[in-house]
Amino acid sequence: FSGAMVSPSLLCLFETLPCGCIVITAGQMQQTMMRQQASGRVAPRQAFSGAMVSPIAAKVSPKGRARLLAKAQAVAAPTLSKEVVDKCVNAIRFLAIDGVNKAKSGHPGMPMGCAPMGYVLWNEVMRYNPKNPKWVNRDRFVLSAGHGSMFQYAMLHLTGYDSVSLDDVKQFRQWGSQTPGHPENFVTSGIEVTTGPLGQGICNAVGLAVAEAHLAARFNKPDAPAIIDHYTYCILGDGCMMEGVSQEACSLAGHWGLGKLIALYDDNKISIDGHTEISFTEDVAKRYEALGWHVIHVKDGNTDYDALRKAIADAKAVKDKPTLIKVSTLIGYGSPNKADTHDVHGAPLGAEETAATRKNLKWEFGEFEVPQDVYDIFRSAITRGAKEEEQWKANCAAYAAKYPKEWAEFEALTSGKLPEGWEKALPAFKPEDKPLATRQHSQTMLNALAPVLPGLVGGSADLAPSNLTLMKMYGDFQKNQYAERNLRFGVREHGMGAICNGIALHGSGLIPYCATFFIFTDYMRGAMRVSALSEAGVIYVMTHDSIGLGEDGPTHQPIEHLSSFRAMPDMLTFRPAGGNETAGAYKVAVANRKRPSTIALSRQNMPNLPGTSIEGTQKGAYVIHCGCPNGKPDVILMGTGSELELAYQAAQDLEKEGKKVRVVSMPCFELFEEQTKEYKDSVLPPSITARVSVEAGTSFGWHKYLGFGGKHVGIDSFGASAPAPTLYEKFGITKAHVIKAAKEVMA
Repeated sequence: FSGAMVSPSLLCLFETLPCGCIVITAGQMQQTMMRQQASGRVAPRQAFSGAMVSPIAAKVSPKGRARLLAKAQAVAAPTLSKEVVDKCVNAIRFLAIDGVNKAKSGHPGMPMGCAPMGYVLWNEVMRYNPKNPKWVNRDRFVLSAGHGSMFQYAMLHLTGYDSVSLDDVKQFRQWGSQTPGHPENFVTSGIEVTTGPLGQGICNAVGLAVAEAHLAARFNKPDAPAIIDHYTYCILGDGCMMEGVSQEACSLAGHWGLGKLIALYDDNKISIDGHTEISFTEDVAKRYEALGWHVIHVKDGNTDYDALRKAIADAKAVKDKPTLIKVSTLIGYGSPNKADTHDVHGAPLGAEETAATRKNLKWEFGEFEVPQDVYDIFRSAITRGAKEEEQWKANCAAYAAKYPKEWAEFEALTSGKLPEGWEKALPAFKPEDKPLATRQHSQTMLNALAPVLPGLVGGSADLAPSNLTLMKMYGDFQKNQYAERNLRFGVREHGMGAICNGIALHGSGLIPYCATFFIFTDYMRGAMRVSALSEAGVIYVMTHDSIGLGEDGPTHQPIEHLSSFRAMPDMLTFRPAGGNETAGAYKVAVANRKRPSTIALSRQNMPNLPGTSIEGTQKGAYVIHCGCPNGKPDVILMGTGSELELAYQAAQDLEKEGKKVRVVSMPCFELFEEQTKEYKDSVLPPSITARVSVEAGTSFGWHKYLGFGGKHVGIDSFGASAPAPTLYEKFGITKAHVIKAAKEVMA
């Protein structure tokens, strides 16, 4: 180290290299090394930009370089003085304070306490390009404590994202702004996932880490530069820790050994009700150790930047476990009268306390004023990120030259475009084909699609033998088996849904599906709603869709569930009848990458009725039988799923009595509503008011199509425990009841 002053701790970086293999001049290591050492990805000769590197050093293998850098991660001192870092941290705090004050609502306390974490992560650790927020190999950041959204908007603004200008910060929580009350990925570029319902974000982070592990295992090669190699960071709070969904997902993260997931727990011991000691006294660190996580405690998250740096570096050195960094902070740090109180959690500081906080933190700048030197420091991320992305592109070129087939698959997958002709893999069925339950048809679809959709991944909440969701040609995604495509979620429905949201929003072309009994959507509805809100195209495979499941009884029999999901905005809800409609449901679900689909599937067998088709399913509702081809029908019978057969059989009997009957299959209300008025009127002519619907579920929602004079054959009470045929007879869901209703509406 010719002429360089190097602390003894830094010498460990080179202790295993051949003597004399690196020559470095004074001053060439400091600033770049301080930024890049925490990322753990930069080779020694990249870290010392401009230094002379001998041929011997150049031969050090990528794995060797990684080992050397891992040793260096926790030892470097920051190049900026503490006073300058404090200034950057306070800029985060006051953007949050001023934004919440101007909006007259919001949560300033969390950003004020977490600002040091934000500075270290965004300025020293994370790899990202503010000018290309969709760079596939960027580090991901999730704010699970989404109520503190001004923290994330401050970071996006300071680091130079075009999506959050200073004017956007000033429009926090206003109509049409880029800075809504909680982070929304579909509104603000740079936001990875939509958070707000506590606990969802950390589960999404698990999903993002699953996606990284899977793609890295599938595509990275030991003798070529890695093309997928990023970390997922998450800040979560006490509320997230209390929510059961976080336990579900973090249990899986520990089981899977997701070493590139690093969660920073904002341990401020305050919730809306007050200090958490009134309801939350468990030892979170021990719980996470029991879950299989590596746990670190930063005792002073308010001012000890070196402890934060070291904790993150230590976390990265652990490759076989996710890491929880418990960061003890003071909520509302810097506020003389509101810090460490629930008053600062969810309300503006107000003018008087803001002035006191400015004085206390020696912040001499005005409202929404950011000093230029602070901008200069944070916006070095633009140049740094561009260089990192260019280096990644160079690595991809080297990879492509060596592995052209794998690169072509990776490029196609991450383009977001579906393979040409993928839908041709979906089978078609004839009436003479064997009657099967639609859950069996679903299994056929998944296994037909798996070979032609490289991004299809998923599994069940401990019900794979019943849901029939295994892709038979692939193994299980497990620790050190990340390339496999079957996910075993265990009995964790809510966590499963939220993890799948993260996988979908990774933006790398993966298509997640997950499965359980339809009744257990009650456990995961929060995650499903976030799917619809955040444009996450998860496919929800929900079997045992009605009282037709039989003997398990009313605890397991869905009644109101179809109607509830039909009422959910931007959720496609399918109840297919037979093989063709199941194929149609999958065709639509796969094609809709920004809209989730719930496919309700039967336990009991049903025929492939004449007239059912993939094409008709894509329209949401269509005519499968019409006993009046040249005239108008006397009655329209509408049905879905297993009950469409009852409508079809009733029509045949009514036609023997001289009635003209139209049978309409309605597998997806949402798709039908998206058709032209002309098409809808052609299926359900407004002049024909004699209408009957039959579905083994509540009548709620059918009246839109029945009108005042129509009748529904279904069930508006809870079910019972008995064989399915008995239940259908006792609850009056039979061909005879459909015929009776039809005659009544025609009278």
